Amino acid sequence: MRAQVLRFALVGVAGFVVDAGVLWVALHLGAGYFAGRAVSFLAAVWTTWQLNRRFTFAAQRTQSAWAEWWRYLAAMSVGGAANYAAYSVVVLALQHVSWAAWVPYLGVAAGSIAGLGVNFASARWWVFRHRTQR
Repeated sequence: MRAQVLRFALVGVAGFVVDAGVLWVALHLGAGYFAGRAVSFLAAVWTTWQLNRRFTFAAQRTQSAWAEWWRYLAAMSVGGAANYAAYSVVVLALQHVSWAAWVPYLGVAAGSIAGLGVNFASARWWVFRHRTQR
């Protein structure tokens, strides 16, 4: 299981890059901190689902990709609530500092850390439970 946690964390880093990158684009297109984050979160969830199903929890598929996607989105939304809450606290608390341009990305990092444990547990024991565990 230790190797699986490491793979999940590495996939999480890729998800962070997507999350922060899409948020950057959304902010530059005029979306606010919270609408932009909703879009970036969905992009990150889709990316991590693709990577986790192939890299972290790879095995024979026992359910349709469509069903797996909806289970994954539901599971990540639970951790996403903690993630979004941490992001919101950081953004609201630090939006007026002199280095405010970096605040949304610090919020994404705080949110990612806040949701990590919940997301791993729900992915391993609910979304991908029917796959052979390595």
